[in-house]
Amino acid sequence: MAATAANAVQVDIALGALQLRGVYARPAGARGAVLFAHGSGSGRLSPRNHFVARVLQDAGFATLLFDLLTDEEQWRERETRHLRFDIALLGARLLATTRWLHARADAASLPVGYFGASTGAAAALVAAAEVASSFDAGGPRVFAVVSRGGRPDLADGALELVCAPTLLVVGSEDHEVLELNRRALARLLCEKALALVPGASHLFEEPGTLAQAAQLAADWFARHVDAAGGAR
Repeated sequence: MAATAANAVQVDIALGALQLRGVYARPAGARGAVLFAHGSGSGRLSPRNHFVARVLQDAGFATLLFDLLTDEEQWRERETRHLRFDIALLGARLLATTRWLHARADAASLPVGYFGASTGAAAALVAAAEVASSFDAGGPRVFAVVSRGGRPDLADGALELVCAPTLLVVGSEDHEVLELNRRALARLLCEKALALVPGASHLFEEPGTLAQAAQLAADWFARHVDAAGGAR
């Protein structure tokens, strides 16, 4: 894979007996790190998320795009397809990957943000709720969450437990998902916002719409990492 401006490198994420594959990039002077939780059928090579990652890198954030399923689980799709919709499992893997990243010398001091798409948005919210209740003062903290065309409603009971400021980005033409996001927004008790991208459908394929979503995410992360006193 071609390197981004932040010199992205392939990484193997060892989580006990599991090994996940990822792409990690850390620009000089990074003030935070954003982990990407992909939706069903997507992964670390998603062109859309790589585009968003480059925007975040330009804004001073390290990024980690990784597969929530192992290579074997992806190869055995018929038997493992249900795992793509197991929000508790995906949230647990995101949480474990957060710990893995925090153990790296070049990321230990960075506050963590989550960027979730589709079902990955629910996993991000589940993990954010767990981080708030499980990590001690010396561990990583989630300073913000952004969902792009996500299904935050699938986080269910975790919604009320999320402490991190949360932005839900939805295309104005993605009518069904927009209604689900409005319902989820009403249940969130943290600082929150819903941002509509005019003319965008679910995958933000319309010209300029993905760039708008990426900039909304970058602005949200920048605002809240600064408020949290993130290292520059």
